[in-house]
Amino acid sequence: MIKTNKVLLGLLLIFYIPVNAQNNKITLEEKTSSQFYVSASGGYSFSSAGVRFGTETTRTRVENTYGSYGEGLNTQLRGGYLFDENFGVEIGFGYLNGADQKNLLIDLPDQSQYINIESRGRAYGASASLVYNFTNNIYGRFGALIKLGGRTESKGKINIALSQTEKLDVKYTQDYKGRLPLGFIGAVGYKYGLNNNLFLFAELEYMGVSVTRDSSKMVNFSANVNGETRSIDEVRSILFNHSSYSDLAPIFNKNVEYVDELPLGANPVAEKQLSQKVPYSSFGINLGITYYLGK
Repeated sequence: MIKTNKVLLGLLLIFYIPVNAQNNKITLEEKTSSQFYVSASGGYSFSSAGVRFGTETTRTRVENTYGSYGEGLNTQLRGGYLFDENFGVEIGFGYLNGADQKNLLIDLPDQSQYINIESRGRAYGASASLVYNFTNNIYGRFGALIKLGGRTESKGKINIALSQTEKLDVKYTQDYKGRLPLGFIGAVGYKYGLNNNLFLFAELEYMGVSVTRDSSKMVNFSANVNGETRSIDEVRSILFNHSSYSDLAPIFNKNVEYVDELPLGANPVAEKQLSQKVPYSSFGINLGITYYLGK
């Protein structure tokens, strides 16, 4: 509900920007000589995919968690060219500093179980779009989006009782790399001219893209059983052979290659595992400034 209210507020911001001084109103018709432009913006994106990530288990409830790695703060730099007052093309580059997504939470103190695994996206992207000015102030753009680089970072903390006499403590950070994806980007916005060359804008933007995992690397790892250090291989074996925690075992490899096919009966915790797509789709609000270059 909170996210819905924020999106509605963004819509009001875009389509209810006050323009009081008609004499000072600047339009593209007044600056036909300025065809090239550059812009910079920042904003916040909300999850639009609604993909189930995992569960939260506490003393009183079990709840599904949903989200997208595309949620978070973003910045963009764009450059474009207007062929006339209505049509143009544009390329853009952006960076996403993703919000934390809950993959798994088990918090049962009475049973000596605490597992908290969260992930977040850190991504660089590029886009190529067509631009259309519906009016002097309202515009739209749509095109293709690719992720150029970055990673999905996962951090975990595990404190569990293996038996009545043994307790396992683990902390780790794991980075996931993905294959090059192709997605869709579209936006509608409102711009307001400060003078013939400088415009402020607010826009509502959608990005639709998913990333197929390609590899992962354990970048930080520490573990102990009753204070005695354990290696990553030992932790994987402990979890794999435990009736309650075997689902966690595939995480604990130094490096994993994700593939689309494995032989029947392949080791499910080996360094080759089946790949999966993770969502980066988002629905966000951007605020920025555009400068049109004169002759």
